[in-house]
Amino acid sequence: MTRRELDAAGITDPELRDAYLRCRALNAAHGKTYFLATRLLPAARRPAVHALYGFARWADDIVDSLDPDAGGTERAGALAALHHQLDTALSQGRGDDPVVLALADTARRYSIDHQHFRDFMDAMEADLTVTDYPTYDDLRGYMHGSAAVIGLQMLPVLDTVVPLHEAAPYAADLGVAFQLTNFLRDVGEDLDRGRVYLPADLLAGHGVDRTLLRHCRDTGTTDGRVTAALKEFEALTRSVYRRAEPGIDMLSPVARPCIRTAYVLYGRILDAVADDGYAVLHRRAVVPRRTRAAVAADGLARVTAARLRHRSPSPRPAPAQPAGLNPTVSKEVA
Repeated sequence: MTRRELDAAGITDPELRDAYLRCRALNAAHGKTYFLATRLLPAARRPAVHALYGFARWADDIVDSLDPDAGGTERAGALAALHHQLDTALSQGRGDDPVVLALADTARRYSIDHQHFRDFMDAMEADLTVTDYPTYDDLRGYMHGSAAVIGLQMLPVLDTVVPLHEAAPYAADLGVAFQLTNFLRDVGEDLDRGRVYLPADLLAGHGVDRTLLRHCRDTGTTDGRVTAALKEFEALTRSVYRRAEPGIDMLSPVARPCIRTAYVLYGRILDAVADDGYAVLHRRAVVPRRTRAAVAADGLARVTAARLRHRSPSPRPAPAQPAGLNPTVSKEVA
């Protein structure tokens, strides 16, 4: 299946193929919900999505994988090195790491604005020092780089039936909705990393602060004030989903089932949080496997019908080999 995807995308260089395979492995291991949805895309478009997600996953792992109380300098150094590799790869078309190499190749093939990647790195660097957000507007500023730009990066790969600039606000909102969902699901884990992504003013409106969250996390107890704040954050997240949904119909018909499936699956995470009594300080809510399978089956039926109606090549095809690219692939990244 992976060779068929690479062949369909016109990726023939052995080092590039290995680079994209590494990104696919990262997507499969860490992005189970989105990886499942990505499999509904035409084969030629999947490697690019794996590259975009693989890079984002790697940067996020640098920020989150080490103890926040020890190793801050190491994390900052690793992130700075990644940023330098990214700038070099985007400007020169070459890189020493497979994930960066695949990202740069994807950016070239689909003419993705390089500023989206720089904004993303700025957000990752903010995670090294910023531990909370006073208001939702402050959080939105952070999420422009950490989530909205992911949707913007994806648009040229998915292709649209309207000008890209018309679909862009909806794609950005969908990226934000997905991240807000993760913030709600991961409140406890983020707290252990020293971060609170729920806006402080929203929490304060229910009499909640970091101290109370920490107490509930440490003692395994619940508090009605915390539950009320989490419910408000859930409602806020669902409102962003509603704003983003019209953008799905602006996508290429063969891409819509993939994004629709991701839209539904991430929404089911919110359902799982509610069904579990908003116990996110104590455990991660999980969408049942049978639910995931049912949503995926519906997506497969939609994509089959779409492909029968719209048999067309992938958008903006590029040469199989970028001119002058002679990358050196080093060790795998964790």
